[in-house]
Amino acid sequence: MDKVYSDATAALDGLVFDGMTIAAGGFGLCGIPELLIDALVESGVKDITIASNNCGVDGFGLGKLLDTRQIRKMLSSYVGENAEFMRQFLSGELELEFNPQGTLAERMRAGGCGIPGFYTRTGVGTMVAEGKEHKAFDGETYILERGIVADLSIVKAWKADTTGNAVFRKTARNFNPPAAMCGRTCVMEVEEIVEPGALDPDGIHLPGIYVHRLIQGEHEKRIEQRTVRVA
Repeated sequence: MDKVYSDATAALDGLVFDGMTIAAGGFGLCGIPELLIDALVESGVKDITIASNNCGVDGFGLGKLLDTRQIRKMLSSYVGENAEFMRQFLSGELELEFNPQGTLAERMRAGGCGIPGFYTRTGVGTMVAEGKEHKAFDGETYILERGIVADLSIVKAWKADTTGNAVFRKTARNFNPPAAMCGRTCVMEVEEIVEPGALDPDGIHLPGIYVHRLIQGEHEKRIEQRTVRVA
């Protein structure tokens, strides 16, 4: 199976449709699939649900899909860096399902492992628990959270071999592995594609079994908040 495609548009060909659910890797602007997001914008797909830690920033990352009104619903844990997100949510244009950060990561991982649901104490007694099944274990109350299975996963890695075995660079590892796992189809963009055997087997962060399509490209890697020390 040839997993390497020429560019993001080719890699998404035949995979996108209106109303689909997409799991996107990244944290803030760190480790986001920039090229695949741009290709989604160009595709014109609409009414999509995106499961991602956040929705980028105004005019960059997933924020581009907000600008074009292609997102119907977000499953996120943090949305504080995007003024357009706030505007659309408060005006009722955008639906939002808040998830505690660890719960969102575990929902993705669980979906990728074939686990339909799990119990957690996180969110008990808050709005997060409303409408969810409660169950007691060892005298403590837990709520049921459902695993996420997306139609498509879009993720970003540092290096991958042609079979899809991938290595993420430092904190760019964040949500990318669980996001990749939970998609029925996973498309990954990387900075460098190498031949099988070039990567240390003990250093593989994501097995190629989860990756279906692969592209290599140049990335802007924009800094979300530039902070410097006073001289």
